[in-house]
Amino acid sequence: MGSDARLTEAASASSPSAPELLVGTSGFSFPEWKGTFYPADLPAKGMLRYYAERLSTVEINNTFYRMPKAGMLESWAEQVPEGFRFTLKAPQRITHWKRLVEAEDDTAFFLETAATLGGRLGALLFQLPPNLKLDLARLEAFLPRLAAAPGPVAFEFRHESWEDPAVHSALAAAGCALCASETDEAPATWAPGASFGYLRLRRTDYDDAALVAWAQRLREQPWERAFVYFKHEDEGRGPALAARFLEIWRR
Repeated sequence: MGSDARLTEAASASSPSAPELLVGTSGFSFPEWKGTFYPADLPAKGMLRYYAERLSTVEINNTFYRMPKAGMLESWAEQVPEGFRFTLKAPQRITHWKRLVEAEDDTAFFLETAATLGGRLGALLFQLPPNLKLDLARLEAFLPRLAAAPGPVAFEFRHESWEDPAVHSALAAAGCALCASETDEAPATWAPGASFGYLRLRRTDYDDAALVAWAQRLREQPWERAFVYFKHEDEGRGPALAARFLEIWRR
């Protein structure tokens, strides 16, 4: 079976009403994964193609540290199947340095560059710093900047004060999703209103029972699409968990 067929089968599995599922890991270019996920002799330039033949999406973290370049995104898009999707994390210049304030030019540039991916763009993730407390006015002033976003947008708030119905309403009105992030210390929560879901599964490990529970929970959501990302760690467990989750989803 070709890679496109595998991705289509994985995404369209389950009942007709279930969301389209795109599952992968946070990042792909990790030498530590050689011998577990990647063949030991695979060169770095072959990692993306190998990854994209097995999983349907990746969350790119290096765009958090530096603005992406159109040429780099074009090169990535050429290496993956048609059904593959890249999710880009918004640069820290927007979310952490300027903290969403006076970031109009940077945001416009980021959105314009992300559009280079065309149909291979998955979502855009704006992850706010853990020391930024609830500031609804700040968020509401920033959201209109995303009207020109070339793909769906999710927000991850890492201070508990943002867990507020007014925040959920503001995101829903702007067509944005609340990123649900599960860790060993805290469960994942999400808010209604968006047409898609964004889930980051960050626990140290997941057994089959936990993955089955998450698959059932996702099937019950009224979303058109769900993005699911397992975390990066040196042992290469993330790709294995993503692949296992796809197997469970196809049942």
